[in-house]
Amino acid sequence: MSSQTSEPESTITSGTNSRSGTASGSRTGSNRSSSTTISIPQTAANGGVTITDPPQTATSYYKIFPSSALTFKWNHTSLYITPTSLTVDAVATQYGNTYSIGSVAGDATEITWDAYAYSTEGNSPPLAVATYQLRVYDEEGPQGTGGPGLFSPNTQLKFALYSPGAAVPLESWTCPNCSAAIRGVSSPAGIGLIATAAVMFLSGWQLLRRRTAA
Repeated sequence: MSSQTSEPESTITSGTNSRSGTASGSRTGSNRSSSTTISIPQTAANGGVTITDPPQTATSYYKIFPSSALTFKWNHTSLYITPTSLTVDAVATQYGNTYSIGSVAGDATEITWDAYAYSTEGNSPPLAVATYQLRVYDEEGPQGTGGPGLFSPNTQLKFALYSPGAAVPLESWTCPNCSAAIRGVSSPAGIGLIATAAVMFLSGWQLLRRRTAA
């Protein structure tokens, strides 16, 4: 009779904290689940993930555009047990809207999000041009408290989405944040007048110098 391999269900105990999940490794024997208890010292650091790409120390900007999917990558840190699954979403902090990015296995280290596809599929709420907070959490939810050796949600990464504007002919372009006077100067006609005046001024200056020298 052949033996089968199954992952034991583990109960994590750390002081007053307890959580069920899948322990790493495997056990050979009959087709039965076994139970394992893992003790976590109170001095253990909180477990979780650290976002590595893009770096969670700065705000990255992404264009909502075809074939421009976003990939978020992370490392697992200080975990005594691997979560069953990880859920990733984005919160538009300015509007309070939450957008689901997806769920992956607990030991996964990245997820890809096609923001352009999301924006064109009629999802509600519609994708906003805004700054977002990325949330990565396990089955305990985004408000999970974690603890020594247990998974704590990560909300450290901020990123922004923007939409590229349509191409505008040069003769039709205006500076959107300039005063009327500056917009007039920055138009092609205004630039031409300035160039003409500059040439006339330089020519007159050269004539004046010649007469003075004579």
